[in-house]
Amino acid sequence: MSSQKDWLSRLLDIMTVTGRLDVRCAYGAPWQVAYEESTNGELYYHVILSGAALLETPGADAPVTLREGDLVLLPHGSAHVLHDGSGKAAMPTREREDTNVKVSENAGLEDRLDMLCGRFFVAPPHDRLVRHFLPAALVVSTREPEGSDETRAGLADLMALMRAESLGNRLGGGAMLNALSTALFALTMRLASESDRAPTGLLGLAGHPRLAPAISAILNQPTLPWTVPELAELCNMSRATFMRQFQHSLGRTAHELLLAVRMSLAANALKNPLTKTEAVAEAVGYQSVAAFRRAFTEQFGMTPASWRRKLGSQSSSNEDPSEEAPVDNVGSL
Repeated sequence: MSSQKDWLSRLLDIMTVTGRLDVRCAYGAPWQVAYEESTNGELYYHVILSGAALLETPGADAPVTLREGDLVLLPHGSAHVLHDGSGKAAMPTREREDTNVKVSENAGLEDRLDMLCGRFFVAPPHDRLVRHFLPAALVVSTREPEGSDETRAGLADLMALMRAESLGNRLGGGAMLNALSTALFALTMRLASESDRAPTGLLGLAGHPRLAPAISAILNQPTLPWTVPELAELCNMSRATFMRQFQHSLGRTAHELLLAVRMSLAANALKNPLTKTEAVAEAVGYQSVAAFRRAFTEQFGMTPASWRRKLGSQSSSNEDPSEEAPVDNVGSL
């Protein structure tokens, strides 16, 4: 396993993310669109190409104002409402199928909005990484002086390209829009991690220069038996300072992140029906199959054998019978 990859590239190696543009909204005030909570593994996103919108999500203290050049990602798939803020009843909309995208529009002429709405897909169980280590709502802007100029310019260019592809009848436009949506996720994460206001979670951790060696070590070499003193030494911190700053930035401990990465790698390996459980356990840093099975079950609520059955990748006739042995109390890490 290469130790040279940056943390985001390594994370995207572990949990493959794909994207899809669902609809382009062209509205004049008053307007409103509402989204129900998504199914597991689906993350809503909205790109404001022009105009402005108010975003309301359950539990938020106040609506969030989105303007041209802003993108909002909802990693938890939360229910939410977008509207123009006038308080007036929304005008009726009509939907039509354009060549490469569905268009939703109304007859309003005031305060025009142009918005792209889509979803990112993260296959289970890796959606747990997203829900546990990213905020419920993440807003990035190409207008604000946050993050590097290069990243903001790159995201603005990507938005402009998506706009062009959604407008025209270009050959392969639908495929292009989905591919660009996937790139949109990586650029959004990059810009958010560069911000001085990076939220608690992986983005906040990645944006903390002194903690960068620890997150790199965990993501690039998760099979090593990392201890807190070892990770603290990598960051040139005392054990107590490292634990305090890691917990403050991530909202979870280094052990919890290491465990989540290990179990995600294990879930990937278990997709291969020819790979024995002992080999998977060893590949993710466990010498004891029982300890691995216990950690996997605690993380995902099912045994490795049940996970394989759920995937449909292995018939019951050739499952490893040792996986169904009772889980003992052997500790891990």
